[in-house]
Amino acid sequence: MKCSPLSISTDEIGKMIKGENHTTWTYFVLEGFSKYPKLEMVLFAFSLVMYLITLLGNSTLIVISVLDFHLHTPMYFFLGNLSFMDICYTSSSIPTLLVNLLATEKTIIFSGCVVQMYLSLAMGSTECVFLAVMAYDRYVAICNPLRYSIVMNQRVCVQMAAGSWITGCLTALLETSSAVWVPLCGNVIDHFTCEILAMLKLACSSSLLIDMVMLAVSVLLLPIPMLLICISYFFILSTIWRINSAEGRNKAFSTCGAHLTVVILYYGAALSMYLKPSSASSQETDKVISLLYGVLTPMLNPIIYSLRNKEVKEAAKKLLRRNSPLSKK
Repeated sequence: MKCSPLSISTDEIGKMIKGENHTTWTYFVLEGFSKYPKLEMVLFAFSLVMYLITLLGNSTLIVISVLDFHLHTPMYFFLGNLSFMDICYTSSSIPTLLVNLLATEKTIIFSGCVVQMYLSLAMGSTECVFLAVMAYDRYVAICNPLRYSIVMNQRVCVQMAAGSWITGCLTALLETSSAVWVPLCGNVIDHFTCEILAMLKLACSSSLLIDMVMLAVSVLLLPIPMLLICISYFFILSTIWRINSAEGRNKAFSTCGAHLTVVILYYGAALSMYLKPSSASSQETDKVISLLYGVLTPMLNPIIYSLRNKEVKEAAKKLLRRNSPLSKK
């Protein structure tokens, strides 16, 4: 068996449980960006600002979509779910990152690591499915506008949303439970969070089971939703090009432009992380991509939808006027 990257003293023996064939660690060390101590304060400030903007932007979008009855439509119902996912996703890892960037001992207990892994996988997996659902919503709205309210009724929207959440949470549970039982020969995770791929690099030996689980989930959550999104946008673009008036085309493009931008950002980061050759030299790049993937994309989502959507901007203005002290005088 390989030794842990940490030197284990007599006092530390109590922090791990020895089984017959492997060691079960009760805590992990998140190496994060400790190789670059001069950058840690800069990363702390960057991550904190991005995290606060993410919370503020997504929370505002949820509140607006709930309070303004004009936004009680399938599109904003899905958008509210997406904002909630982004809040949960960033909150599963960024607070730990912020603490560790200032701490000398960058540790996390085993149970905390498992919960963090599950939440990040669940939110990320659910968002993959949800983006495909939102693409279908745009397809129906543009290609079958007269039947939109019938096809995308409240019951269907709730069922599609529930299906996305269940799919994401179950696949995350499968991945996490499989990873937990992999024997680990170290407890230093070369990442700023308990990311499943970084954790599996500590495995004492390769496991066919976990490899098959990871492959099956990756195919289910990346290529299949992407294919459905591409098919939806193929029909959407075909319909838009058949619109005679330039004003009609611009309006149709504006309704799906924000979603398409989010899809490109999200899947671009996801594919660069999970569908590329793994190598030791790429680990630092993986951390940077993960940081952008976990902070920048959730922060940009509400900004993109707000800037490109007149309905959201008008609803925000109405809400501000309604709650302004001057309007009450």
